[in-house]
Amino acid sequence: MTNDIATYIADVGRNARAASRIIGSASSARKSEALKRIAAAVDAARDNIRTENAKDMAAAEQHGIDQPLIDRLLLNDKGIDQMIEGLLQVDALREPVGEMSDFSYRPTGIQIGKMRVPLGVIAMIYESRPNVTVDAASLSLKSGNACILRGGSEAFHSNQAIAACVSQGLAAASLPEATVQLLNTTDRAAVGELLKLHEYVDVIVPRGGKGLIERISNESRIPVIKHLDGICHVYVDADADADMAVAIAYNSKVEKLAVCNAMETLLVHEAVADTVLRPLADQLVQAGIELRGCERAQAVVPMHAATQADWGEEYLGPILSIRVVDDMAAAIAHINRYGSQHTDVIVTENYTKSRAFIAQVDSASVMVNASTQFADGFEYGLGAEVGISTDKIHARGPVGLEGLTSQKYVVYGHGEIRHR
Repeated sequence: MTNDIATYIADVGRNARAASRIIGSASSARKSEALKRIAAAVDAARDNIRTENAKDMAAAEQHGIDQPLIDRLLLNDKGIDQMIEGLLQVDALREPVGEMSDFSYRPTGIQIGKMRVPLGVIAMIYESRPNVTVDAASLSLKSGNACILRGGSEAFHSNQAIAACVSQGLAAASLPEATVQLLNTTDRAAVGELLKLHEYVDVIVPRGGKGLIERISNESRIPVIKHLDGICHVYVDADADADMAVAIAYNSKVEKLAVCNAMETLLVHEAVADTVLRPLADQLVQAGIELRGCERAQAVVPMHAATQADWGEEYLGPILSIRVVDDMAAAIAHINRYGSQHTDVIVTENYTKSRAFIAQVDSASVMVNASTQFADGFEYGLGAEVGISTDKIHARGPVGLEGLTSQKYVVYGHGEIRHR
């Protein structure tokens, strides 16, 4: 069986590389047609997508999967509408491939610039959310890349139904169906084989739990765009508007719990701890959130005692750690020590402090007076994202079209030759 898997994955890689040569030079009009055709195919396949999703939902409940993960698995009409909207939004985005920039003449007479180009073949390994199949397919297609998708076994039927729509749309636009290939096996050996395809795959994008991402980062011979944790903070400054602070902190935690951009730790300046924590704690407790605080936080509002481990925990659930700090410098020190360089927020009416916070917090997204839950490719105007990168090389933050491209140098001459 292992040999069969290895042969299958190698074939997928070869087909993806061949397709990448075609999609990489496809016209904007052809790619646009494919995206529109995929959107139409998804719309027409609503009943089948819901039916296949129901199989996954039933299996998830039977196997006792946690409720937040089941919620991420659900595909109802609203979810299908969002997939269609995402496809059309990606279609409407500016075309990055072929964009020329930074041209200048050298004293020798040659003209040098850069051109934006696809990465080539992207392999994406992800869990739970079947809508990621559409996000990855649309962004890869628009950016001129072929992609290999390996969804989680818990969403197998949903992903297969969506992938059939993608194949249908590609064929209708006269593009190779191998431009987007969803693996048709749940065998874990397929991931190991995929990580060996350095001859065909240019970058791996894992999207899922910490265990999955650690495994891929450790085993892959191919460059990886990743983030391990989403330990996001909201810091409420002494100069914050109290009502705004309560609203932002509440939304940052409660809007969605099992997402990487949910707030996991709240930091509050001691000068406003009483005015902010009391009303906020009431709302959070009513929403079913367990509060774990430092001694100073416990002195303001009754809550469980936080342990040292809580400050570095990504709960992805109804738990929030709270710390009262002396000043902004203490808040920044806490974030840079315990955070995961994902998304961190300051709530303040002081412009000078906001600029200092932005400069000193070393995270992929740093926000002023806004919910952490905005750290998302859709909200950033990227149409969608293949993930959020906390790396510092190539792509950082939500990875959209530009993050799936690179640049190459272009040189124009008039017969110039070099003399050393």
